[in-house]
Amino acid sequence: MMYRRPSAEQLPPLDTPTSGLTTAQVEAQRNALGFNDIVPQASSSWWSIARDTVRDPMLWFLAFTAGLFGLLGQFTEALTMLLAMLPLLGMDAYLHLRTTASSAGLASRLASSARALRDGKWQLIPAQQLVPGDLVEVVSGEYFPADGLLVKGTGLQVDESTLTGESLPVSKHIVDAPEAVATATTEENWGAAGTRLLTGTAWLRIIWTGGDTRYGEIVRTVAEGSHESTPLQKAIAQLVAILLAVALVGCVVLAAIRLWQGHGWIDALLSAVTLAIAAIPEEFPVIYTFFLGVGVFRLAKKNALVRRAVAVENIGRVTCILSDKTGTITEGALVLSHYMPAPGLDNHGLLQVATFAARQDSGDPLDQALFKAFGTTSSSGRVAEFPFTEARRRETAIWSKDAAGLAAYTKGAPETILAICELPELERSHWLDAVNQHAMSGRKVIGFAWKTMPAGATLTLEPEQGFQFAGLLAFEDPVREGVREAVADCMVAGMHVIMVTGDHPATATAIARSIGLGGGSPQVITLTSEDDPASVIASCRAIDVVARATPTQKLALVQAFQAQGELVAVTGDGVNDVPALRQADIGVAMGERGTRSAREVAPVVLLDDNFRTIVDAVAEGRQLFQNLRLAFVYLLLVHLPLVIGAAAIPLMGLPLLFLPLHIVWLELVIHPTAMMAFQDLPSSGPLAPVQRQRATHFFSTEVWWWIVLAGGLASVAIVWSYLYALGTEKTVEHARAMAIAVLLVSSAGITSGLTRLRRAAARWLVFGTLLSLVLGIQLPGLSHLLNLQPLHASDWMLVTLAFLASMLLSMVVSSRLRHQLTR
Repeated sequence: MMYRRPSAEQLPPLDTPTSGLTTAQVEAQRNALGFNDIVPQASSSWWSIARDTVRDPMLWFLAFTAGLFGLLGQFTEALTMLLAMLPLLGMDAYLHLRTTASSAGLASRLASSARALRDGKWQLIPAQQLVPGDLVEVVSGEYFPADGLLVKGTGLQVDESTLTGESLPVSKHIVDAPEAVATATTEENWGAAGTRLLTGTAWLRIIWTGGDTRYGEIVRTVAEGSHESTPLQKAIAQLVAILLAVALVGCVVLAAIRLWQGHGWIDALLSAVTLAIAAIPEEFPVIYTFFLGVGVFRLAKKNALVRRAVAVENIGRVTCILSDKTGTITEGALVLSHYMPAPGLDNHGLLQVATFAARQDSGDPLDQALFKAFGTTSSSGRVAEFPFTEARRRETAIWSKDAAGLAAYTKGAPETILAICELPELERSHWLDAVNQHAMSGRKVIGFAWKTMPAGATLTLEPEQGFQFAGLLAFEDPVREGVREAVADCMVAGMHVIMVTGDHPATATAIARSIGLGGGSPQVITLTSEDDPASVIASCRAIDVVARATPTQKLALVQAFQAQGELVAVTGDGVNDVPALRQADIGVAMGERGTRSAREVAPVVLLDDNFRTIVDAVAEGRQLFQNLRLAFVYLLLVHLPLVIGAAAIPLMGLPLLFLPLHIVWLELVIHPTAMMAFQDLPSSGPLAPVQRQRATHFFSTEVWWWIVLAGGLASVAIVWSYLYALGTEKTVEHARAMAIAVLLVSSAGITSGLTRLRRAAARWLVFGTLLSLVLGIQLPGLSHLLNLQPLHASDWMLVTLAFLASMLLSMVVSSRLRHQLTR
């Protein structure tokens, strides 16, 4: 983290670095700078929800379509449209409420109260009332209430993982002089809101409050994000708008022509109504909403919880994954991994010395890892301790072993421990080489030593020399199971996987090498506070690891890769990941380890925190998107001849081809087929190479031509079959039966060709379509009710040919569509 220098005018006059404010100074600061509102309260009123919801153009389209059906007297269709609005209304309301919950999740990492020194007395006050200049006391285990400089404390270690991604404790030390408050300081002098003090007691001089804190900057970045329409939503809206405009114009033109032909107002209105019912594309938004719900269910079975259904459309198009290290690629916990005992000791003996030097109640993850490996012990024999400081770089505990004497146990930086031990220089060099080798592998190495002391030795001075070296212990944050295989799958599919972390470059390099990034030789860049991620990316041919990245830079990395045309997924679990999760095309939060704020803002949450699940989710997302396209192909191939037939025959001056009752029959076939036949189709192969294009197109130009060709041939077949069956006798009922039979078998053939009948739902729907055709036409009573006439054997032969032709053409379209997805 990098901090701005405070100006001398920002703080009120201070007598000493450890003096508090007066009531008058507090009031003046609050009037000038406001309250310490790091996370502003989000409005959750129904008015706010309604205001955000009415901005969705898809809802306006559904409402308009429902009104149009109502005016046309088709109340069933109107009710269907209104019911289709409910999932979208619920989704928008849920998203608004989750945004409010996200703010609550962000606030959960902040201190609610603070002990401040005011008017010479320590007072417990709400953290919201803190102002720049306040002096607060923070004890071990508490969160810092704002950003400030450390002016008093020893042995301070801070957990900054949720703000920076650093998995190991960060040592802090105090500023040395009063003038340092308003001059240059280092990161080691700062305590930040949202981070937790692990060891020691700190006095913090508040410098930045509210939105000026680093935590506040993250919150502001989140609040400024917007939920734009997804590419597929825009494409659907555009397609629907075009089809709707064509349908309305066609209805008006057809009514005018029928009037001109002398058929009267009733016939003209009936022609227009029939064409409107056939042509208005209400299925597209309904099917889109339905398929998103199916995608949510399918991804949930893969341990990927989708919190915003529209994320389903993008997850299959991901080309670049920016992954946090701590808690995502690694487990996010220190584990004792390597024992290096000195001669004369075994692993158990070394671990025993280590636990004597540690504290069970310190909150230090390293101490916790030690006691996890050794087990709990009694501290009744501990008679003195000397906490860790940056100056000494070690921690010592003195124990009463028996009546004969005492024993001192110490732990700390290996070079510090080796310096106080009596060792030959060659042996000391050997141990230092071992330290360097483990450090290059990303491990944290700690040295341990002990010495006996006489029973009457003083307990006020820490022993400085004469220690016996016990050995070294190495700790690491292990890689999660299955990550290496998941990364390999991503790389084979052409996805760019980049690990972004706030860790040291050596640690990041070791982890990247272990999971196979960059083919085992990862390209690592280290960012400084002045670096612009966009320019760094432009200057490097390939990047596998970004180390020392701040939250702002991680967000900039997402934006830079998006500017290059990548569709970016970001994985993370901490508060520091929230802005990037919000900006990304797909934000993927960890469900087990992730902070609440990360889970709430991310549209996808991995329930098992397994990087492998990302690959499975991408595969499911791709198949779902392909299934949605197949459903839209079906709708276009069926609706095109339906609309052309409903328009062309009346334009010829002939009796209407379709009556409203026929349209209802056809829609009862088309609707369930489009919704049920395609939604559960399985993947046809392994994860295919990605396509690097941000724009979402339903179909390529080639596929569009095949759709037009197949739909055009079906339209010709229907019009021809009507004219053929009409014959010289002008038997309209026979002609209608023939045309409807051709259309229905075409629907069955298209379904068969697109699905290859790989699922039972598709097979049952094809069977039901053909059964309704036979019953509706060949049963005399039912055919009379439908104004139809049974077909002859020769008619059924032509109908069979139409079925086979439509199936073959749709198989060609399906194969070209799969080719579009994989090339």
